[in-house]
Amino acid sequence: MSENPSAIIERIRSKTSELYSEIVGIRREIHRHPELSFQEFRTTALIREHLQRLKLKIEHDFLETGVVALLEGSDRKPGRTLVALRADIDALPLQEENRHDFCSVENGKMHACGHDMHTAILLGTAAVLAEIRETLAGDVLFVFQPAEEKAPGGARPLIEAGLFHHYKPSAIFGLHCFPQLQAGKIALREGSLMAAADELYITVHGEGGHASAPHKAADPVLAAAHIITSLQHLVSRVASPYDPAVVSISSINGGNATNVIPGKVSMSGTLRTMNEDLRILMQKRLRQTIEHTARGLGVEAELDIVNGYPVLVNHPETTRALRQAAIEYLGEDKVEECEPLMTAEDFSYYLQHCPGAFIQLGTGRKKPEKGNTLHSPFFNPDESSIVTGVGIMSYAAWSWLAR
Repeated sequence: MSENPSAIIERIRSKTSELYSEIVGIRREIHRHPELSFQEFRTTALIREHLQRLKLKIEHDFLETGVVALLEGSDRKPGRTLVALRADIDALPLQEENRHDFCSVENGKMHACGHDMHTAILLGTAAVLAEIRETLAGDVLFVFQPAEEKAPGGARPLIEAGLFHHYKPSAIFGLHCFPQLQAGKIALREGSLMAAADELYITVHGEGGHASAPHKAADPVLAAAHIITSLQHLVSRVASPYDPAVVSISSINGGNATNVIPGKVSMSGTLRTMNEDLRILMQKRLRQTIEHTARGLGVEAELDIVNGYPVLVNHPETTRALRQAAIEYLGEDKVEECEPLMTAEDFSYYLQHCPGAFIQLGTGRKKPEKGNTLHSPFFNPDESSIVTGVGIMSYAAWSWLAR
């Protein structure tokens, strides 16, 4: 190691400060032109252009969109060491309602989850680490992943296309904007951080008839109401109170007249769990409850479950190392312990193949703004958090390789 941690920290801070305006510009350019999952062709071209300027090695085109690039360190230890850093690049099908001068120009599309921030931060990290390449005790793999927002996501097909066959990183790190946490801070947690998310599609089949004679029909609307109520009991009577679970039915459709009992009702919703054993059990009990409740009311019901992202589990040793690096870089008062979240993230797939940790990056403003939450048309992260994001990702990579 050619320089000590204190000297590296100062170099990272200095370079990040120097690049700040440029990184903000990149973020705003991506924000103006959001692209939906697996359609990120313009964003992919922008990423490639910036990485080529840094003279990084653009690696295999595993998928049609997204970029994987390698930065080779100049102070490598015996035996090649590799650390991976990931950012997601897609946007949401949402109409922006902010009023700043870099709002989305794409109708019905918006970076409302901060992926424009993630992408710009990782490009900034590549620039910083390229500047201190001679001190890197290994290589850094940059993964700009498409399609986090739409199941099955981009992580799994990227892995299936051979990402971890071609590369064997000893750790992988990623981050996500978190508006509930003030800019300048990060938060970490060992173990389960984000939930498994499964899609639920329920169809209730009855016999339609005149609403004035319900005894001559088999009412799927009434059965649907009982099913919704019955499902809520699973959370309190099947899941342990120490093991979080959520069942939400978020849509119900059936019938179109006041005097007609329809023959069918369809519903959809989500199941969220924080461990795989509970996930399997809840899926089984959901199916039993739906079918038996329907049958008891003289109708039939079926459940289709689309498995979403698995539980995101931060590896304890890697998370502890990352926490220590974060404290060294930011100071102990800027590194918090976070609670588990029932939202989902396909970074979880990487963690099934490689030790790693996912970071909550504080993007909250000192003066809270109405609606400034993830997946909101008013989402508006504090851009000063870019400094924190670039700094922590750069130092996390350097310190992991220097161990």
